[in-house]
Amino acid sequence: MKITWLGQAGLLFETGGQTIVVDPYLSNSVAKTEPHNYRRVPVDEKFLRIKPNIILLTHNHLDHADPETLRHYVSAESSVTVLASGNAWATVRKAFGGVKNNYVQFNRGTEWTEGELYFKAVYAEHSDDKAIGIILKAEGKTCYITGDTLYNAEIFKDLPDKIDYIFIPVNGRGNNMNMADAKRFCGKIGGVAVPLHCGLFDEINMNDWQYTNKKVPEFYKEIQL
Repeated sequence: MKITWLGQAGLLFETGGQTIVVDPYLSNSVAKTEPHNYRRVPVDEKFLRIKPNIILLTHNHLDHADPETLRHYVSAESSVTVLASGNAWATVRKAFGGVKNNYVQFNRGTEWTEGELYFKAVYAEHSDDKAIGIILKAEGKTCYITGDTLYNAEIFKDLPDKIDYIFIPVNGRGNNMNMADAKRFCGKIGGVAVPLHCGLFDEINMNDWQYTNKKVPEFYKEIQL
């Protein structure tokens, strides 16, 4: 399984012949309404040319469900499975349509199996009331993509006993966990933690996160897990 960080909360999974894109943000859309949230890192356009089989959208904020990015992957002619939380589902379905695309409303507790891949939507505490985290099982490994979330004990009720890799925001703004809370959160779960959501709109250095079992990603590079 190859996992590449696309910046912000975006991830690219390549496993078993399937290409999965999570919350891709490869534009400068947010800056049009929030000028202070401009890209500090240019878009690597090669990632706009990939052909995903599955797209995961954890919530409906523009840096996670961005029509300007998604138009490169989804169209009236494409054939893509889109697993999207309720509000993001409505946005992407309206924006792109297409009879061959499969738009799945992926709310808390929903499960989806695609070949050898398994997905489950879990609780997230965020300002989008339909926001989710996602459990992804592939190649004998369990990955937990928290999505944007604050620390909330309700989340632990939805999680499997063993998690190998957790992908988590640590920026502490916009209703995300800060580094202290992310450390406590990951300490309860275990596994290797990959901090996200820093370095694109800010100057936060994820190497400052005081969590021992971490892998700090680099923009557009494979995460060595």
